[in-house]
Amino acid sequence: MDFTVLEDYFVLTVVLACLIVGYIIKKWIKDVDNKFIPTILTVFGALLNLAISGISIESAIFGAFMGLASTGLHQAFKQYIEKKVE
Repeated sequence: MDFTVLEDYFVLTVVLACLIVGYIIKKWIKDVDNKFIPTILTVFGALLNLAISGISIESAIFGAFMGLASTGLHQAFKQYIEKKVE
């Protein structure tokens, strides 16, 4: 499978914006339960990518994936930083 086709759909701005929005929700908006943050970022990523890349099904799907990827990226970075020395 040729993964170079994904370069056309991957927008770093969407991932960074989702990371920032997720951080703001987690740290400053206490009324939102943590289990809803991935869903919020999925919708936000899809809408933002639609605004940036144009309106199409592919833009919405890849935006949603980038929103979820930002959640996973945050968790991986957090676990790397907070790794306990054994």
